This record gives sequence, structure tokens and C-alpha cells, in this order.
Amino acid sequence: MGDAFIRHIELLGYEKRFFPSQHYVYMFLVKWNDLSEKVVYRRFTEIYEFHKALKEMFPIESGDINIENRIIPHLPAPKWFDGQRSTENRQGTLAEYCYTLVNLPHKISRCLHVVNFFKVRHDDMNPVTDSQIKKPEVFLLPKDSKKNPTDITGPIVLQTYRAIADYEKSSTSEMALKAGDLVDVVEKSENGWWFCQLKNKRGWVPAAYLEPLDGPDESEEQEPNYAGEAYVVQKSYTAVEEDELTLKEGDTIEVIHKLLDGWWVIRKDETTGYYPSMYLQKAGEVNTSVKSELRNRGAPPRRSTIRNVKSIHKQGRKQISQETYRRNSKKYIQNQRKTRGNSQNQANVIIEKNEPEDNKPKAQPAVPPRPSKDLILN
Repeated sequence: MGDAFIRHIELLGYEKRFFPSQHYVYMFLVKWNDLSEKVVYRRFTEIYEFHKALKEMFPIESGDINIENRIIPHLPAPKWFDGQRSTENRQGTLAEYCYTLVNLPHKISRCLHVVNFFKVRHDDMNPVTDSQIKKPEVFLLPKDSKKNPTDITGPIVLQTYRAIADYEKSSTSEMALKAGDLVDVVEKSENGWWFCQLKNKRGWVPAAYLEPLDGPDESEEQEPNYAGEAYVVQKSYTAVEEDELTLKEGDTIEVIHKLLDGWWVIRKDETTGYYPSMYLQKAGEVNTSVKSELRNRGAPPRRSTIRNVKSIHKQGRKQISQETYRRNSKKYIQNQRKTRGNSQNQANVIIEKNEPEDNKPKAQPAVPPRPSKDLILN
């Protein structure tokens, strides 16, 4: 495999830390060419020093020789005192800077200076903390506010979940769990992998291994949508469990229930079943190379496959059976067909009523009966 390079950098938000003294660090999700995803933390002073060194390495592209040749983005210098307001207000500029940086010519975006700066450090995975000092406050960038980072209202209290079973990580970007561990969820990805932190550890965890503390059911779970959303299969999958579907790349299906564990209920013709959401793409979306590469990752495990589950809740999580999905889906389809049929009949009646008189068949005049022979003789 070739040299490592960064495919994408996404600003997640920032943390307000209190050790060794109060300061702020930005949170970045860095996506690499080997399909790994790492979260790193950087102070703005570090980022600005990195930026100055990058300009010195590429004087032409930084506009030092001719301003018209500048392609390296601008970045304002740090303020003498960086408080929370300036940290928050700077996010729009910083997000745009990162986007432009990874899209520069490869000699810049893939140089060692860029690669090394965004590599995971020891304190990214194990930040220095003091148990006597309060935990960092996290200010996340809402999903619907990515284009306007100043919309952040914080601090955002991270949701705490409990591990229902032991989980052994299968890559360095994941985090191992023991049953009973309490983790804070930093990011919930719809593919079923959640980025969590546990004390001084951070990493990706399957959502199926986590349960809310206040009850067995997930309050953020959507209701089924039997109208369905059109999706296209981007990666083939062969069913392992009876309630899953086997599909081929290129198949068109409808998603009728998006579940947080990353296994969505889909409909193919009149058949329903589970399918990994990370292998699907919404119909009409552009199939970028990044999305194609991400689907080379494995799907997260399903809760039904987890052994030795230890929940703190007496009641189990509510679950809709595939028989119920199929029955309700069939009813919906039949009602839609019936509605369309009634609409078509009503349309035909309206057309007949509005048809011009000239187009309607004219009634033939009545022909008087011929007189019988008996009448003629008399």
C-alpha cells in the first residue's frame, strides 16, 4: 500500500478543558486513505503554527512571490487571549480551511507536514486529566448547522450509555468495552458505529452494544415509514440471519425503517428484511469515490447476535417483527393501489362530463313504424 494521505477532515466542534488550566481544543474527524477514521484534538495556536510552516514550504502557492498565485487558504492569527466566543466564532473559517486544504494539489495536501500534523497523538486517545478537576465541556457542531457553525448553543451534554456485553475491538480506531461500562457518546453515525469516550479512552463502538440508562427503548428511533425511500445497493450482501435480505450491487430498494444500530428494514418488491445501511446510497445521489471506499468496511454487529447480554432494564427493547413489517407494508401498497384506482375512475368521470357536445355521439331520430297490410286494405 502507498503512503498514507488524508481523504477528508471534518470539524466536529470543540472542547473546553480545565487541566492543567482552562483552554480550548478543536475536535477533528480525520478520514484516511486506508478507510480508518480518527478523532484528533488541536489548539488553535498549534493550527496557526502549522499554517505558517506550510506557507514557508510553498511560497509560490502561498502568494509570497505573486499574490495572484495563492491557493493556500487564509487563516487569521490567534488573538492575544482566546476565549470561548472567539473559539466558537472561528469555526466557520476553520471548517472551510480544512476543506480547502485537503483539496489542494497532492504535493501540498499529501505532504508529510500535513500528514504528520493530523496523525493521532498519544494525548488524542489518552488526554491528560485530573480526577479532581471537572470533565471537559463538549460543544458539538449540530448536523444541520454544518454550513453555519455559529449556530452552536452549548455546552452540549453528551449522552451516557451503558455497555450490555463485552466487546473486543477489531481495529485501532475502535474501543473495547466491558459489560457495565458507562460511555459518553460524542457522535452517532447512521451506519451503526458510534464514537464514544470512556474516561481517557476514545474510539468507535457498535451501537448495538449500548443501551440508554433511562429505559430499554431508544427515544431517537424513528417510526416506520411504509411509503419508503428509494435507495440503491452499493455493495452486495448475503443474508446470515433469516430476517435479513440478500441483495446485489445495483438493486433498487425502499427503506421503510431506519434503525440506530445501522441495520435498516428495507422492502424489495413485497419482501422486507434487514440490510446494512452502510451498503446503501440514496437514489439520485452522486456515487463519490469516498462513499465507495467506505463501503469496504464491515457492517456493525446486530444486537440479536450478541451473546451474554446483561441489561439493567427488566423489560426488553420493543422490536417489530418482520411479519408485522410485511403485513403493514402489504396493506400500505394495497391501499395506495386502491387510491390510485379510485382517482383514475374519478378522472374518467370528469373527462366525460367536460367532453364537448360535438364529440358526443348524436342520438338518431326515431323512425315511424311502417303501416301493416291490414291497415292498407281497410
